[in-house]
Amino acid sequence: MNTVSKPIIPSPAPRSSKPEILAEEIIERLTYRIGKDAKVAKPHDWLTATILVVRDRIIDKWMASTREVYATGAKRVYYLSLEFLIGRLMRDAVSNLGLMEEVRDALASLGVDVNVIAGLEPDAALGNGGLGRLAACFMESMATVDVPAYGYGIRYVHGLFRQQMADGWQVELPENWLAHGNPWEFERRESSYEIGFGGAVEFVTTHDDQPRYVWKPAERVIAAAFDTPAVGWRGKRVNTLRLWSAQPIDPILLDAFNAGDHIGALRESNKAESLTRVLYPADATPAGQELRLRQEFFFSSASLQDILRRHLQQYDDFTSLPDKVAIQLNDTHPAVSVAELVRLLCDVHGMDFDQAWEITRHTFSYTNHTLLPEALESWAVPLFERLLPRHMQIIYAINAKILIDARKGKNFSDGEIRSISLIDESGDRRVRMGNLAFVGSHSINGVSALHTDLMKVTVFADLHKLYPDRINNKTNGITPRRWLQQCNPGLTGLIREAIGDEFLDDAEKLRALDVHSSDPAFQQKFAAIKRANKVALSNLVASRMGVKLDPSAMFDIQIKRIHEYKRQLLNIIEAVALYDQIRSHPELDWVPRVKLFAGKAAPSYYNAKLIIKLINDVSRTINNDPSVRGLLKIVFVPNYNVSLAEVMVPAADLSEQISTAGMEASGTGNMKFGLNGALTIGTLDGANVEMRDNVGEDNIVIFGLKADEVSKVRSDGHNPRAIIEGSRELAQALAAISSGVFSPDDRNRYTALIDGIYSHDWFMVAADFDAYAQAQREVDQIWTNQSAWYTKTINNTARMGWFSSDRTIRQYADEIWRAG
Repeated sequence: MNTVSKPIIPSPAPRSSKPEILAEEIIERLTYRIGKDAKVAKPHDWLTATILVVRDRIIDKWMASTREVYATGAKRVYYLSLEFLIGRLMRDAVSNLGLMEEVRDALASLGVDVNVIAGLEPDAALGNGGLGRLAACFMESMATVDVPAYGYGIRYVHGLFRQQMADGWQVELPENWLAHGNPWEFERRESSYEIGFGGAVEFVTTHDDQPRYVWKPAERVIAAAFDTPAVGWRGKRVNTLRLWSAQPIDPILLDAFNAGDHIGALRESNKAESLTRVLYPADATPAGQELRLRQEFFFSSASLQDILRRHLQQYDDFTSLPDKVAIQLNDTHPAVSVAELVRLLCDVHGMDFDQAWEITRHTFSYTNHTLLPEALESWAVPLFERLLPRHMQIIYAINAKILIDARKGKNFSDGEIRSISLIDESGDRRVRMGNLAFVGSHSINGVSALHTDLMKVTVFADLHKLYPDRINNKTNGITPRRWLQQCNPGLTGLIREAIGDEFLDDAEKLRALDVHSSDPAFQQKFAAIKRANKVALSNLVASRMGVKLDPSAMFDIQIKRIHEYKRQLLNIIEAVALYDQIRSHPELDWVPRVKLFAGKAAPSYYNAKLIIKLINDVSRTINNDPSVRGLLKIVFVPNYNVSLAEVMVPAADLSEQISTAGMEASGTGNMKFGLNGALTIGTLDGANVEMRDNVGEDNIVIFGLKADEVSKVRSDGHNPRAIIEGSRELAQALAAISSGVFSPDDRNRYTALIDGIYSHDWFMVAADFDAYAQAQREVDQIWTNQSAWYTKTINNTARMGWFSSDRTIRQYADEIWRAG
């Protein structure tokens, strides 16, 4: 056999990082890639030119990382997530490459301020909150700890909505992060796949008399790949974030267009593009629910086809798939991947069902992020069957296998069978995606110790009984590069001065900072950095909202998705009670406090949007009341995103982590605040439990019912009215809100919201109010002794290293993926 040897392509010579060379390259990109003379270039031109120069250096490392994986046959990790809240990338990439000073000097020599142009980069609005930000931190950490990985998601054109306020109400507007292109991404035309919907399934017999099923979709779209490099710390490895964009097979129906139906001629384009237009389309309507399911299948199928194609490029068949591929499902959104992989292995690649099922189960692992039943997705069987008829057959086949084994092998009762079934029959039949992800994975992990323990006795109790070795814990983490080094350079510099540079490579080395926590000189420097961060936030609030803040006041911050279980409502009710006390007792030495809120409410979540309106109504009253004398201010900062968090987190004195115990899976905001030297006030929920264990009970303020106590109160029959009537401050605050004191234009605006606390108080706002108010006064007492305050907050920074996402990823790699 004649063979043609492939030419040896030499690697490019290392690029110089000298500022003068970088400056020359920036001018070259500005001239030849953007077409601008430096004399007329605008800030956004300088931004793009700088990104292109940095990107070239990333590409060298990116290609080297890819070649190494092919050469060594290393196992690859594929992280499937509907969200990747990556934020701005330039500062992240430049910092991780170790080029921040060089790039700053190069731009300065050209008369350009790096901070100005970096602030122009749009936030990639590809996530809603913690789930998406966790995925972004994990991508950075996988590259940092040298795990070969791909992230797979959707290239949303608009992503999550841009939030504006209209008379205190949330208004959703499109977020146009792609309006002027994305210089970080690369289109991969060769990586395009057909994705089908609807149609019918035909039964055929192959030449070897084996039965086969052929799905013939009624609709098809193209999934086109766009790759963004994910750079690890010090540029050790560069992994790939591959996002899918939907494109029509026939972009225009020429016959219809020529016949005068100019709008109808574009219907295929519009239908395809709607798939990747918006993150989380409102699912209050059947059309919205269908679009959500289409999105989830679209990106899952494209990702799996891509994974199998890459595997076959390197290996002979799929029997080695679990040894060379680990697929992590980030929550239930990609759970349909379980059925899709079985379909691809059986229907496309000719494998029998039992073998395909075993390979599937050993390849997938699933991260559960919630115990809320409504967040464990389920789909109406008629919708699922109409949209994905072959997958419905496969799910019934998987279900039969599971239920027969449970009944005959484990002697499960009827109730237990109903609980583990992939089909919920308590009402109209629905496909349970959480159960599908569970049975189709060899590992199911929670994201904090408490959450994992609760999984075993609540949502997955009977599945845990059936498969007792599958559930394990992997407590979430955050990347210290973005959430300390980049967002808080002042504190990073102080830490380096005090303990050296080892913590830059190993966050747990921060523990050496403990010995400085009571040092008055160090406390003074720490306090000066905190004040500078508070001044920066104050300037942002003044410029955006026209509200003047006093940086010497305590900055009390709650930033997260607006949801009743996260209890922004508890926070604002306590603020009303504090307002009443300040007015009633002006002779007392009240601690000046600024309460800052930020977060978005789902468009169809009325109560969450009403809570935003309440915060704004209360703030208008309190901030304009001269009797308060500036001792209390309330601010809701609109359009919360990664960039806003990077300003708010370093400025926080007090971090509000006050979710109803047992309902927050983990939290990562709590970790970011603690790392940046904020004191936490919180319930024993999610990762707060492990934070308390790490930072010490003296360095965190815990209040309220525990998870088991919440369950007992609910089961015993909660009587919130009696609690309210026994708490003067709570009763008066609720009466003021309910009667329209803060809503004179609509006295009944909050009546139903407050009635919900009186009638059922599901989220334990009344039950925890007095404990929360007492804990806030404890915080006041600590604040009055600034030395004690800074001892505690410095200890928080020193002891948060364990919550690095590097630690989390190493645990995934060692204990679940067997990779890296």
